[in-house]
Amino acid sequence: MLLVRLAHVSRDVAATSARSRKIALLAELFRDAAPDDVPIVIPYLAGRVPQGRLGVGWSALRERVAPAAEPSLTVQRVDAALTELGAVSGAGSQAERKRLVGALMGAATEDEQRFLFGLLTGEVRQGALDAVAMEGLALATGAEPDAVRRAVMLAGSLQTVAQALLADGPPALDTFRLTVGRPVLPMLAQSAPSVGDALDKAGPCAVEEKLDGIRVQVHRDGDRIRAYTRTLDDITHRLPEVVVAVRELAGDRFILDGEVIALGGDGRPRSFQEIAGRVGSRVDVRAAAESLPLSPVFFDVLSSGDRDLLDLPFAERHAELARLVPEPMRVRRAVVADPADPVGRATAEAFLAATLDRGHEGVVVKGLDAPYSAGRRGASWVKVKPVHTLDLVVLAAEWGHGRRTGTLSNLHLGARRPDGSYAMLGKTFKGLTDKMLAWQTGRLRELAVTDDGFVVTVRPELVVEIAFDGLQRSTRYPAGVTLRFARVVRYREDKTPEQADTVETVLAVGSGAGS
Repeated sequence: MLLVRLAHVSRDVAATSARSRKIALLAELFRDAAPDDVPIVIPYLAGRVPQGRLGVGWSALRERVAPAAEPSLTVQRVDAALTELGAVSGAGSQAERKRLVGALMGAATEDEQRFLFGLLTGEVRQGALDAVAMEGLALATGAEPDAVRRAVMLAGSLQTVAQALLADGPPALDTFRLTVGRPVLPMLAQSAPSVGDALDKAGPCAVEEKLDGIRVQVHRDGDRIRAYTRTLDDITHRLPEVVVAVRELAGDRFILDGEVIALGGDGRPRSFQEIAGRVGSRVDVRAAAESLPLSPVFFDVLSSGDRDLLDLPFAERHAELARLVPEPMRVRRAVVADPADPVGRATAEAFLAATLDRGHEGVVVKGLDAPYSAGRRGASWVKVKPVHTLDLVVLAAEWGHGRRTGTLSNLHLGARRPDGSYAMLGKTFKGLTDKMLAWQTGRLRELAVTDDGFVVTVRPELVVEIAFDGLQRSTRYPAGVTLRFARVVRYREDKTPEQADTVETVLAVGSGAGS
C-alpha cells in the first residue's frame, strides 16, 4: 500500500467528527490493504510507530526538504526506513538520523511529508483509535464487531487479529482464545471527578485502592510463571520476588491482574518513579531487588484452572481471587451494595480518605455485576483521584497537524526559576477545545519571537492552568522532572508570569506537599 493512501485517509478521518464516517473510511482502507500491511497501517493511524522511540528530535526535522512530485513510498518502505532510523547509535548518530530523515522526507510528497512529520512528532491525532479501527475492520471483512473485539482482547493485539482476518476471513477469529501464558490487554477505567459520580455510574460496587505502581498480569501454569506489563511486555526476569510470591499461592494454573508496588520502612508507598526505575532495570536485577523489593498486589483473576472467568460478574471473580490469593496480597476494598444509600456513600467517601492517608493515589469503583472487558475503558470501572494543577507559562508552541493544521497546538510549558527565567517541564496538546486552539493561535502569534516552521517561540507572558497526575524524573528537562499526563484546564489571563508557579512549588507537588 502506498503511504499517500494512508495519509489521505488519516486526513479525511481527522476532518470528520462522525463516528460512522470514520468507520467507513477505515473499512475502505482495510479492504485495500494487504495482510502484511496492517501491522504497520494500524499503529500509524493511531499515531504510533511500531519501533517505539526513534531518537528523532527537532534538529533532524527542522530543515525542510523539497517534496517528491509523485507518490512512490509504500508503508513497507517507510517501516524499513524507520527501523533503520531506530537502530542508529553511537558517535555521529545525530548527523546520521538527520540524513536518514532527510532521505525519507525527500521521497515523500507534500501530503506524505505532513503525515510523516506528525507521526515522528506524535502529532497524528485524527481519532482513528483502536476502537474505531476494530469496527472498520469488522465492516471490511464481514465479521461481527463483538467477535473482533473479543479476539483483540484475547490476542492482545489488534494488528495480529487484523492480519489474520484479512488473510483468512471471519473464521480466523475462532483461533483466539484465553490461554495461560499468552497475555491479554488489561481492562481500563474511566475517570470521575468524585466518588459520588463514580457510584452513580457503577451501581452496586466495590471501592478499591488505586495503587500508583506498575500494572502486571501474572500467568502461572505449574512451575512456569510469567509476568507481563500493561503493554504485554514480558518482565518476568526483572521481578524475581514476584515469581517467588506467586509460587506460594494455592492454585497452580491461573491468570491474575494487579500491580507491583514498593513500600518504605513506614509502610507507605514509594514513588512511581522509583518503582518504574526498578522495573526498568535490566542489569544486576538481584541487587536492584535487594535495594528496592517489590510486592505484588492483586485485584482480579481472569482464569483459574481450566475455567475462563472473563464473562463472570466481578463479585464472582473476586470470590475466586480470594480463594487463590491471601488477603495481604489483595488490594483493600469496601463493598457498597446500594450506592443510593447515604450510609454506603459515606462508606465510600471514608474509604477514599483513608486510602489517601495511606499514601495511595485514589480509588477505583468497580461494578459487582460487570464482566472483565479487556482492553477497554468500560463504564463499570471508574477511577477517582485528586487532580493536581499548576499555573505555568507558555514558552513555545508547535504547529499542529491533521485536524489541527494551521493552529498552534503542542504547548511548551515552563515554571519560574529564582532568577526570573523559566525551566521547561514538558509539553501538552491535551484538553484543548477548538475554541481554545483558535484563541491561543492568535494570542501566541502576537507573542511570537521566532518561527522556524515547526516551533513558534514566544515571549513568556501567557499563563495557563495545567492539570496533571504527578511528576516523573526526566533528564530531558532542566528541572530534572516532567509532568505526567498534563492537560490544559484554562488560560489564566488574570495572572501575570510573575504569579506563575515556581520550580520549587513543582518539586513540592512531586514530593506530596500539595499543588
